[in-house]
Amino acid sequence: MSRAAVPGLPSRHPIGGLLPALYADDDFAQRFTAGLDTVLAPVFSTLDNLPAYLDPRVAPADFVAWLASWVGAADDPEWPAELRREAVVRAVELHRWRGTRRGLVERLRLTLGVHAEVSGDGGAVWSRTPGTPLPPAPSGEVLVRVWPDREPEVDAVRVREVVRAHCPVHVPCRVEILSGPPADEGR
Repeated sequence: MSRAAVPGLPSRHPIGGLLPALYADDDFAQRFTAGLDTVLAPVFSTLDNLPAYLDPRVAPADFVAWLASWVGAADDPEWPAELRREAVVRAVELHRWRGTRRGLVERLRLTLGVHAEVSGDGGAVWSRTPGTPLPPAPSGEVLVRVWPDREPEVDAVRVREVVRAHCPVHVPCRVEILSGPPADEGR
């Protein structure tokens, strides 16, 4: 819906009442300013409600996509409105965790409604203790296991797209689609 044409929206600041007393009874001046009130009422309404426009939880639906572009949030027009709003609300948090296990798990949960488990370290090892013996050679591969949560089935193509977009480019990632949570493998 366009905020430029809201039928019957009254002006909270009618111009006719602000004119000097000389024009208070002038029919032409009052009709002319009433026409301006019709044009300016949506502008005043938008400005009066500006904080609500900047809050993705209550902003008009067409405004959410614009807010998403401000914060670099994922925004898919096919998503339900509530998911699009939540993606904008959580965008900064998700950017903070991008490229990490937590970030990938949260992104998959938010955008695809699946549970995920990420194992492997992509070949990165470190220690805070000086003189520590070298650890065994890492596998260099990240394994992402995904199973349904909100939806009855997992869209494997979309999962692979999200994993590819959010794993570091130098790290090979393997995706497994499971029908349910993985069994505890002696951990």
